[in-house]
Amino acid sequence: MEFSDKLKSLLKSSKNVVAICGAGISQESGVPTFRGKGGLWEKYRPEELANFDAFIKNPVLVWEWYNYRKKLISEVNPNPGHYALYEMENLFEKFFIITQNVDGLHHKAGNKNVIEIHGNIMHSKCIECDKIHYDVPIQEKVVSIPKCECGGMIRPNVVWFGELISENLLMDSYKLLKDCQLLFVIGTSGNVYPVASFPIIAKENDAYLVEINTEKTTISYMMDEILEGQAGVFLPKIVEIIKN
Repeated sequence: MEFSDKLKSLLKSSKNVVAICGAGISQESGVPTFRGKGGLWEKYRPEELANFDAFIKNPVLVWEWYNYRKKLISEVNPNPGHYALYEMENLFEKFFIITQNVDGLHHKAGNKNVIEIHGNIMHSKCIECDKIHYDVPIQEKVVSIPKCECGGMIRPNVVWFGELISENLLMDSYKLLKDCQLLFVIGTSGNVYPVASFPIIAKENDAYLVEINTEKTTISYMMDEILEGQAGVFLPKIVEIIKN
């Protein structure tokens, strides 16, 4: 397993480091991806499930699908890649994860500096008052739609098709990307915007870009270094380099 001298040097000297994470790192824990063979998109029509109009039209159907996903994710554990990122948070002066994943596995592994750009499937929110709810139970068969104290329907707190990412989360992400010296792009296809454009911001501000993925992606061309393989293999090795 070869790492460039440049990367080894940056792992020792960098103060500000960011990791962008996509579905690939969660797939190593057994969470199905939405894009690619075997993904949940093959089993369900996303347009029926992951948009606000579909929720208003058939909230029971949407909640049953999300409860299925919540149950699956609740039984999944972080993998060595997640735990390596947790160690990196404690080894670098400033380390943040910007994740596209909604499974909460980074928090489960111990990371605190996490921007969940697409939300968290284990959290819910009221469609009327926007109150966040952390204790909505998983129902295998939805008998009634969860309701907020204000009377509004509660929905999964994830970004659906046609919805905008929080402006505050975007601004926080842009600042981190402009300041970082080293950027890891881990297990993301590079097909989902605006996250697919995030490496450009870091590159324009002289960061060194490292992609970790099992295959080349649409954003591989802008990387300074490509590590082709699983995050759960490469990230623990990277932690060893930082420590030694």
